[in-house]
Amino acid sequence: MKPINNRQVIDALAKISDAVISNLYLEEILKLIVTVTAETMHSKICSLMLLDKDTNELVVKATQSISEFYNKKPNAKLGEGIAGRVAQQGKPITVLDVRKDARYLNQAIAKKENLCSLLSVPLVFKGTVIGVLNCYTVKPRRFTQNEIRVIRSIASQAAIVIENFRLVAESQVIQEELESRKAIERAKGLLMKRENLNEQEAYKLIQKYSMDRRKSMKEVSEAILLSEEMRKFSSGRE
Repeated sequence: MKPINNRQVIDALAKISDAVISNLYLEEILKLIVTVTAETMHSKICSLMLLDKDTNELVVKATQSISEFYNKKPNAKLGEGIAGRVAQQGKPITVLDVRKDARYLNQAIAKKENLCSLLSVPLVFKGTVIGVLNCYTVKPRRFTQNEIRVIRSIASQAAIVIENFRLVAESQVIQEELESRKAIERAKGLLMKRENLNEQEAYKLIQKYSMDRRKSMKEVSEAILLSEEMRKFSSGRE
């Protein structure tokens, strides 16, 4: 097995850094991360798993593997299997041969795909484990401390990318909710004035129309506001 050199490490980290500031979607960045990691570590399979907080399971989100058997393997529960232990303990685990290690839960897949050694490291963001990065080889390999440091560096970058995307997504949701509330409040005020309704009656009217027409309350409210603008515009022209 070829040892990794500094040039490979620098190139790998540079590719990932370039992807982070690119216009790529998260799925594309994660795919690039596992592909670059596999090339750097000479791995047959590299996979990135994220922890689902609702189910406490690790779910494969990216891999460069074309193996149907591996890609469709069941989720790993927190604390179970190698990846589950890594996520729970927040520390890397190396396995010389997963086909013979009782802690590894998918030995049938490992034998079918000729997987042997495994290096599994946690994805940590601000002290919290959010996932795991796995590297498999086809021949027995004792991973060096330098190799472990390299993969941890890549895992750290991956964790930052993932959390940044999550923060952006959450901020967009919050912004959309705020805009929705503003539209509903304005539409309520308009209906209260125009139809002589109280606040609860105006809200229920918007809600009922929303349910009957299968449209969001924001869409209904915006339609009400638009109709009022059109009415004023039309009146101004007369």
